Amino acid sequence: MSVFTVVDTAERSVFDGIFSALDAASRPVIGPAEPRLLVIPIRDGSGAVTGGLWGTTLFRWFEIEMLVVPEAMRQQGVGSALLAAAEAEARSRGCLGACVDTLSFQAGPFYAKHGYALFGALDDCPPGHRRLFFHKRLA
Repeated sequence: MSVFTVVDTAERSVFDGIFSALDAASRPVIGPAEPRLLVIPIRDGSGAVTGGLWGTTLFRWFEIEMLVVPEAMRQQGVGSALLAAAEAEARSRGCLGACVDTLSFQAGPFYAKHGYALFGALDDCPPGHRRLFFHKRLA
């Protein structure tokens, strides 16, 4: 029997090794994952990152992992512009769709307004709230 060690930090090489094994096992069925970051930072006057969008394109889909607009910039179309720019880049990379998850007190109405459809939810994740899953076809 193998002994496993649980850690809460790891070098990039650990991720790369696990991902490579998964990609190799999946590749014969669905082709290569070809992961690529898609990042649009928002910077303040000093150059510090204060928000933006962080995502990944892989398997011809765009996964939005984080999108946040600084409080002072909200309700000015900045989030919509970020999302539009990211979707345009995802389309240029050949992505068929986009997906994102958000919490029930966060951006569900924002994504719905931009054509994202709710396809799932987890109750009490975190406790007292729901984790909502959205998708949108890009092609």
